[in-house]
Amino acid sequence: MTTRKCNYHPYIDLYIDNIRNGTIRASKEIKLMCDLVEKKLNHTDVFINSEAIDKAVELMERYFEIKLLDWELFVTACIHCYYQSTDTVVFSTIFIVMGRGNGKNGFISPIAWYLTTHYHGITGYNIDIVANAEDQAKTSFLDIYEMLERTWTKSKKFFYKSKELIRNIKTSSYIKFNTSNAKTKDSKRTGCLIFDEVHQYEDYDNIKVFTSGFGKRKHSRSFYITTNGNVREGVLDDMLAIATDVLNGDIEDLRWLPLIYKIDSEEEALDQEMWEKANPSLREFPTLMTEMQQQSIEMKYKPAMEEEFFTKRLNWPRGNKETEVTDYENIKATNKPLPDLTGRSCSCGIDYTKINDMASVNLHFKDGEYRYDINHTWFCSKSADYNRVKMDKEKLIKLGLLTIVDDVEISPKLLTDWIEEMAAIYDITELACDGFRYALLAEALKEIGFDAKEKKNVRLVRPSDIFKIVPVIESYFNNQRFIWGDNPLLRWATNNTKVLTSGRKDGSDTGNRYYAKIESKSRKTDPFMGLVHSVVLEENLTETENVIADMPVYIY
Repeated sequence: MTTRKCNYHPYIDLYIDNIRNGTIRASKEIKLMCDLVEKKLNHTDVFINSEAIDKAVELMERYFEIKLLDWELFVTACIHCYYQSTDTVVFSTIFIVMGRGNGKNGFISPIAWYLTTHYHGITGYNIDIVANAEDQAKTSFLDIYEMLERTWTKSKKFFYKSKELIRNIKTSSYIKFNTSNAKTKDSKRTGCLIFDEVHQYEDYDNIKVFTSGFGKRKHSRSFYITTNGNVREGVLDDMLAIATDVLNGDIEDLRWLPLIYKIDSEEEALDQEMWEKANPSLREFPTLMTEMQQQSIEMKYKPAMEEEFFTKRLNWPRGNKETEVTDYENIKATNKPLPDLTGRSCSCGIDYTKINDMASVNLHFKDGEYRYDINHTWFCSKSADYNRVKMDKEKLIKLGLLTIVDDVEISPKLLTDWIEEMAAIYDITELACDGFRYALLAEALKEIGFDAKEKKNVRLVRPSDIFKIVPVIESYFNNQRFIWGDNPLLRWATNNTKVLTSGRKDGSDTGNRYYAKIESKSRKTDPFMGLVHSVVLEENLTETENVIADMPVYIY
């Protein structure tokens, strides 16, 4: 067990000690967080304002009529740590991920209120609370409003309140709530941003509105509070990746305080004593324990509830085992560097379902037990679903994975031009696409040398072809044989796909499985289906070898 090197503040010291000695069961991320905090606070320039910590706790507990829990006391203390030479905060981003029902809002409400007071001591320290839905955005705001109502005899000397705005008269600091349609909001005067339920954010549009001019107030801070969720490759996954690198020491300069409460393995979900790893308030919230116990029994009979229990209560994302393509851990495992595949043999799969929506092409390489994939997607800006799809389009364009087509449809020539460009680098031996869509592509494919009838180097994929390769793809995922490089678009599309059994709905279960969309409007599957079509051709794909490099050179 690591021994604490210094005394910082009792709320910090006790929490770190209890985690390290096992009194508090904690995830590996929380243990790493303790190491991070100690490393940061051991800096000779750091000043911990103990007087302000004690006053903040006293005020919050008195006005909100609560008793702060150990993790809440710890965070409150960490908020009051500063670099003396620059008068800046040690932790400017507080990222809290914990199970549902642990009182994230019940904690962030008094924190927001306190930061506007003269005890915090900064004039114009404005607080913007941001969430996707108005009800969620108003949760903490209304907590503060109701506290002011209850204490109005005294609070009216310091605060103005309405159902839209709370203002501290003495410091001229406001508290407001904002939702995802906040396109005209300006964060230039904001001292603190609170982003609630980050797992619901599929892109950065809403966040950028508030962070673009943020940080100009003294001691500016951002709080990101959330449970885990089912939206993958969105903001939460990005933040978890950053938090992991911060905790592992790969990033040293970010002023993050990541508190990631979760179980450490799927097996721990069966052990009630381990639940507090994801639910740090569990010992003090007997109602939460009872509720979780009931859900753990019911989920054995309700697969959808099992997914919710693992994801929301234990912060262990898990899809519906009956329909998911694979565990998300297996999808994440595809994020490994691709080797140099120049001149190597590969198959090509196309998904071109709707010409005015989305289309994808996938190159699939076979190398011993591993499978490498290179994928590109086109998205029509005139698609009825364009604004519904909340992937980070700008990021994907920069990564070279996505092309936005500003036209009424996606021309087949765009796909064949890309395939021809790739054919100059790789040896594309055969191509596969949906037989029902081949007519749309036939002429353009002929122009680059692919023809189903004459050259017979185009496979028209039928449902029976898909039935055969579902277990093959499943095996590659289970054994983590897929390697895609850093391709968030392909990971996102895979997570949007479900596996269904043919005939099950009408009672004639054939045992054959096929792929379908989880949700057809905003969760596209095209990049994954391009991969599926390319895997159909695996039986004709030889082991990866550098064909182009081995070709004879003719000198004329």
